[in-house]
Amino acid sequence: MSSDLPPPAGRLACLDPGRSKCGLVCTDAAQRRITTALVLPPEAAERLLRQWQQQALAAVVLGDGTGSRPWRQQLEDWGLRVITVDERGTTLAARERYWQLFPAQGWRRLLPKGLRQPPRDWDDVVAQLLLERWLKRPLLRTEPAR
Repeated sequence: MSSDLPPPAGRLACLDPGRSKCGLVCTDAAQRRITTALVLPPEAAERLLRQWQQQALAAVVLGDGTGSRPWRQQLEDWGLRVITVDERGTTLAARERYWQLFPAQGWRRLLPKGLRQPPRDWDDVVAQLLLERWLKRPLLRTEPAR
C-alpha cells in the first residue's frame, strides 16, 4: 500500500520487524501520542498485534527492512491495512531520537552525543521514528519502553 495516502482514522501500530526482536508502538485514536512502546520477540509482537486488531486497529505501519515481507503478508491475511515505510537510515536517526525522548542522565551527559549509546535496545524508538516519518510529525510519548 502506498505511503502517500492520508492516515486512516483511529489507532495506528508501527512494527520494526527483526529476526530476534521487534520494535512495536501503538498510538491513541487521535494519533497524537504513543501509548505503548515495546521491544519484544517476534512471536510476542504477533500476539499483541492480534489483540490490538480486535480492539479496532486502523492500520499497521511496517518498516520495509529485514524480514518485512512475511510480516506484510501475514498482516494483510488478517485483513489489516499495511503501510510500508522505507527504513534506510533509521538506526542512527533513532539513536538521536532516543536521546530526545530520554535525555542522558548521570555520567552519560558528559559524553559527546556521537559517542552515547542507549543503555537498552531501542527498536521501539525505531518503530516510533518510522511512524513519525510517515505521519510527518512527532508524537508525544506517555510511557517509557518496556
